[in-house]
Amino acid sequence: MSDNDAQEVRWAYERAERIVAEKVGFLRHLIIYVVVNALLFAINMVTSSGFLWFLIPLAGWGIVLLAHFLTVFTFRGGRFERWRKRQIEKEMEKLRGRE
Repeated sequence: MSDNDAQEVRWAYERAERIVAEKVGFLRHLIIYVVVNALLFAINMVTSSGFLWFLIPLAGWGIVLLAHFLTVFTFRGGRFERWRKRQIEKEMEKLRGRE
């Protein structure tokens, strides 16, 4: 295996590791969202069931959770990923030029 092949394997492993870490991060975020909003719902029902204020943080946080989901699962490939890879290659070339 050449140095380039070894480098590509290492890069692919590190990239896969980051992708898995991002997915785990999203799942943690989702679990916390469900637990906290269930508690807010319970508090709302016990204290003042006339005004459903728990819907405000549920909706706001839900929008943020949707953005997190899209970032982790949707914007992963295609044009964005190709752009990201080109930017990394440009930075690597700059760094190699300094040596």
